[in-house]
Amino acid sequence: MRTAVRRARRAGATLAAVLTWAALAGGLAGCKAGAVFGKPRSSEELIRVTPEDRGKEVRTDTGLLVEVPTGRLESVKVVKVQDAQEEPVPGRIEGNGVLWRPTGPDADRLALAAKYTVDAVAVDGDGRRVARRTTFTTAVPGERFIGYVTPENRATVGTGMIVKLEFNRRIENRAAVERAVKVTSVPPVEIAPHWFGRTRLDFRPERYWRPGTKVTVALDLRDVEAAPGAYGLQRKSFSFTVGRGQVSLVDAAKHTMEVRRDGRLLDTLPITAGAPKSTTYNGKMVVTEMLDVTRMNSRTVGFGGEYDIPDVPHAVRLTDSGTFLHGNYWSGGVFGSSNVSHGCVGLRDVKGGGALTPAGWFFDRTLIGDVVEVVHSADKKVAADNGLGGWNMEWQEWKDGAAAVP
Repeated sequence: MRTAVRRARRAGATLAAVLTWAALAGGLAGCKAGAVFGKPRSSEELIRVTPEDRGKEVRTDTGLLVEVPTGRLESVKVVKVQDAQEEPVPGRIEGNGVLWRPTGPDADRLALAAKYTVDAVAVDGDGRRVARRTTFTTAVPGERFIGYVTPENRATVGTGMIVKLEFNRRIENRAAVERAVKVTSVPPVEIAPHWFGRTRLDFRPERYWRPGTKVTVALDLRDVEAAPGAYGLQRKSFSFTVGRGQVSLVDAAKHTMEVRRDGRLLDTLPITAGAPKSTTYNGKMVVTEMLDVTRMNSRTVGFGGEYDIPDVPHAVRLTDSGTFLHGNYWSGGVFGSSNVSHGCVGLRDVKGGGALTPAGWFFDRTLIGDVVEVVHSADKKVAADNGLGGWNMEWQEWKDGAAAVP
């Protein structure tokens, strides 16, 4: 059921991924019920990263460092994304594990107009692993603006992927910026823009993409005036390919999830969804991130100090606000019979993440851009701008969100 590579990657329950993008958005997901996992030091205390988390307009001469005052660093991964091109930042752990710093010819400088993600795993003095993710963006020259593009260049994605551009400053002349962005596909299909506020522009077709479609995003933003004195910097094209179509239907009342691939039922899995006081959103949600393991802390999503789980396995992000579909090893025999989570969808798993558990099975068959739809939950429909929730809008309503006259 798995390739040997997958089995080897999970061997020893290796912590291969760390804190989720929710730290950037101001919230980490969490859906724990039951046992308490002790009180390890927080990731912010144990792992110190410079520049600071969520920093914006960071100077390029700022040093990039990861440090631990006690314990030792186990792994550090730093990724730079510039114009939708992802590139690892080389570095090494020094000083018996207390410090990581970049190496190479550009070690002393950060790139302009780039987004950096730092994923670090450390072991404290008591042998407990703690994971932390931080992100920051570097300065854009002068009064310039850029758009950060999702998905990544040359990615293969699910049929529910929505193209998202997040701009580094408010766009006052939205029509001019919108006209400077062209999203096309082969085979061709009508693709429409929709603005969410003044800093986000999304594109999607009327229905999910056809498998095998190649989509190109062309930015002709250079010298486009988005606000008085603020001009675009980019003139680039990016592309991605749509893979097979997978849509999973979560029925919160039946406690099941039907996984369909190109219309064919692959399996029906028992799940647990949000408890009566913390229900799961209804509606269509798109997978935007996949982590082998992550930390989930209730304080980051408004639940007080109810839980702090440092090693949630097989975490699939569905919303920016912190809804995940993830492995659950702590809730006993609730799967298929009751809803006990804090809003996420849980699948049976084992500590460290099992290759042959329902959670492992689903994780290995999922792509960024796949759709998960929740029905029969006692909650509202997920907002269209919460993650890539745009499929919850009717086509005409979506098109009405354009700024430029066709």
